[in-house]
Amino acid sequence: MYIEGGSIVQEAAVLPLATWQNFYVIIGSAAAALTGLMFVVITLIAGAREQRSSEALGAFGTPNIFHFGAALLIAAILSAPWQVLWTADLLLGLCGLGGVTYIVIVLRRARRQTEYQPVLEDWLWHTVFPFISYTALLVAALVIPGNPVPALFVIAAATVLLLFIGIHNAWDTVTYLVVELSEPQNKSQD
Repeated sequence: MYIEGGSIVQEAAVLPLATWQNFYVIIGSAAAALTGLMFVVITLIAGAREQRSSEALGAFGTPNIFHFGAALLIAAILSAPWQVLWTADLLLGLCGLGGVTYIVIVLRRARRQTEYQPVLEDWLWHTVFPFISYTALLVAALVIPGNPVPALFVIAAATVLLLFIGIHNAWDTVTYLVVELSEPQNKSQD
C-alpha cells in the first residue's frame, strides 16, 4: 500500500527502530553516567599524583571517554524520530568509520608512550575489541537497508561491547593508578 508520498512505506522502514527505544534509553543513560564518573575519577587522581606526561592517559584513559561517547551517540541516533531510515544509517556508518580511525590512533599512541608496557590484555581491550565493535557497527550500517532486524541486533551488540570495553578499561586504569599511587607509601612502610 502506498499512501501520500510514501508515508506508509517510510513508516514501515523506521518501524524496527521503535522497538529498540527502551534499550537505547538504558544504554545512553549508562554511557552518559559513566562518562561523568570518568571525569570525576580522573580529576581526583590528577589532584593526588605527581604530574607526568599525558601519553599514557591519551593511549589508555581518553579512549574510554570516546567509547562511552560513541555508545551515547549511537543511542541518540537510534532514539531520534527519523522519518527515513537512511539518515540514521548514514550517521551510524560515519560513527563506525570514525571509531575504526580512532582505534588506529589509539594503537599508535599505545606503541609510542613509554610510561607503561602494555600486555596482551591491554592490546585486546584497548585495540582489538574496540576495532571489532566499530567494524561491526560500520558493516551493520551498510546492511541495515536490506536486513534491518539482524543489523539492529549487531548494532546493539556493538554498542553494549563499547560500554563493557569502557567499563573494563576504566576499572583497569583506576586500579593501576591506585596501586601506582600507593607504592611510595608501601615502600616507606618497609
